[in-house]
Amino acid sequence: MSYTALAITWFGLWGTLWAVYFMLDGFDLGVGILYPFIAKDDSERKLLLNTIGPFWDGNEVWLITAGGATFAAFPTTYALMFSYLYLPLMLILLGLIFRGTAIEFMNKSDHQSWRKAWKWAFFSGSLLVTLLFGVAFANIFQGLAMDDSGYHGTLLSLLNPYGLLGGLVFIALFSLTGAIWIAAKTMSHLSERALTYASKLWVIALILAGIFLIYTSVATNLYRNYLQQPILWIVPGLAVVALLFTRRFLQKKDAIRAFFASSVTILMTIYTTIIGLYPNMIPSSIDEKYSLTIFNSSSSEYTLRIMFYVAIIFVPIVIAYQIFVYKIFSDKVTEQDSHY
Repeated sequence: MSYTALAITWFGLWGTLWAVYFMLDGFDLGVGILYPFIAKDDSERKLLLNTIGPFWDGNEVWLITAGGATFAAFPTTYALMFSYLYLPLMLILLGLIFRGTAIEFMNKSDHQSWRKAWKWAFFSGSLLVTLLFGVAFANIFQGLAMDDSGYHGTLLSLLNPYGLLGGLVFIALFSLTGAIWIAAKTMSHLSERALTYASKLWVIALILAGIFLIYTSVATNLYRNYLQQPILWIVPGLAVVALLFTRRFLQKKDAIRAFFASSVTILMTIYTTIIGLYPNMIPSSIDEKYSLTIFNSSSSEYTLRIMFYVAIIFVPIVIAYQIFVYKIFSDKVTEQDSHY
């Protein structure tokens, strides 16, 4: 396999790692966002934690893998991304820390002030991570203000209308899939309440996604590849179809199928943006000649080849393990489940 083919392959793998991460961690981030509102008492809050208990930390393995793949396959992109976006990425890290700590500590004491503090820490961490990931990726899509002398933006400049809209889209999609996950994993009134939330969130997600798609045509060059290769429209088309099927399954109160459809929506949405980004890793909004691409920021051919063989061996093992875990814990949770 040539260097060019290896670089393109690793770009595809890199995009897949991020897409799988957002698909898997999206629902438990969504549960965190909905946590203070959808549960009415301590027993329901424990149920919510038990729905994600066996999965949330395993889902975040994909985030570590995506970051590691960026470091190894595209070291220049990794270095400049963590330099230019240092503050938002550190805030994301803090959000993940607060979120994980809240899950583990929330029910370690019966004091209501203790539980209330961790409840809002869980919500805040989940919301912050979701919002900032959406803001960060939306800004990458439209390009960063960078040239050969470095990055000329600030955290406030990242909070532009398109970036914030990207964050809101992430919040809506993750909250939607989180609500459906709760409906699929719980019973009785909590499941019915989650379905009601999901139906409302679907409308919000549809509206925000539609605005985002229109705004993308103005703020970015993501549609350039689609205009050059019309067959690629199949991917965003699948995202739209999956979102419509999510609505159909919600109307039938089929939470399991609705969850799979919403997960496919997130997966295909991320693939849509990754395909539109190619061959860029981080476009420059100042001049395209300053953009980081898969060719000017990738590792050596030898490194890419070795990593490719490692990925072929270990990625299927990780996938098989996660499928096994999801199958083992596929039943609905009850009050007798006491993981948390």
